[in-house]
Amino acid sequence: MRTKSVTKLRAIFLCCVCLLTRPLFARLSTDVIVMKNGDHLTGEIKGLNAGVLYVSMKYILGTSSVQWSEVARLESKQLFIVKTTDGLVYTGALNTPEVPADKIVQIQVVDTTGKEVSIARPKIVVMDVTSEKFFQRFNGSINIGSTYSKGNDSRQYTLGSQINYPRERWGAAATYNSTVTANTGASASARNQVDLDAFRLLRWNNWFYEGFGSLLQSSEQSINTQTTVGGGVGRFLKNTNAARISLIGGFAQQNTNYQDNVSAQNLTAGLIVSQVQFFRFNKTNTTVNAVFLPILNDPGRVKFNINATYMLKFYSNFTWNVSFYGNWDSRPPANFSGSDYGSSTGLSWTFGNK
Repeated sequence: MRTKSVTKLRAIFLCCVCLLTRPLFARLSTDVIVMKNGDHLTGEIKGLNAGVLYVSMKYILGTSSVQWSEVARLESKQLFIVKTTDGLVYTGALNTPEVPADKIVQIQVVDTTGKEVSIARPKIVVMDVTSEKFFQRFNGSINIGSTYSKGNDSRQYTLGSQINYPRERWGAAATYNSTVTANTGASASARNQVDLDAFRLLRWNNWFYEGFGSLLQSSEQSINTQTTVGGGVGRFLKNTNAARISLIGGFAQQNTNYQDNVSAQNLTAGLIVSQVQFFRFNKTNTTVNAVFLPILNDPGRVKFNINATYMLKFYSNFTWNVSFYGNWDSRPPANFSGSDYGSSTGLSWTFGNK
């Protein structure tokens, strides 16, 4: 029964992803990019992240990656959400005023009322595609992987997907990760996790508050369902075109239903979340997300989980990735495992603004 539910959950989530990706490419290919060496590119700007400007051109297959520090001019009538190192956010079309060669390039963001804001190019760290049309605001990624070992007839399959919905002062995301492992002579094990989160920027630069929701199923830890809901206040400690580091503090409530008729547990916990990203232009992206939960109504008990991914781009929107997950409980129910961890490798396809 549980296997059917997991399969149904996968199908529903992937159908939503496929439906949302269809309208993402219906933007005009009239944006103009001028490089420092004088090269002119005309196409569709997909977005800016980690020091890389993503551009799609009709005469080039796939999405091209342009080094942001080498851009001299930018013109687009499309709408973008522009975020800076200072934590400020603007929405509008883009253009670049004339400046002397020895001056820093200024990017103008022009909102729908015609109001202009000039931002020094090095201060712009993220540009997300947005639109007055709901479905054109989404972006995300899908990744799959598998491993096979002949010695013990071991097979592992991984599936993951992420959908983001960025807005000027807030954003939301949904993530799904699944790992299934089977060995000859042993029962198959499965781990499925759905994460939801939403954040909103505060009036103070680089401060925000964020809410989380998570649903976990892990046969290794004998967890039928584990629901975690929490939230807190966070701050970007570093936010540049090379790294992004944030720290969040708050509280969480967790309910766990175990196998073998073990009583359900309801826990109240403190919440500390650390999110770290390091980038290298058009080559690599390392992401680490760690959550620490000191249990308040069971003193001395702590829970910790981590998800880490290293991605290496090799062609267009395709990347090779290695990921690691871990989930630990210092005081699990008697005779139950207090840990579940593993790693996988596979291919990823990114859609939307990259």
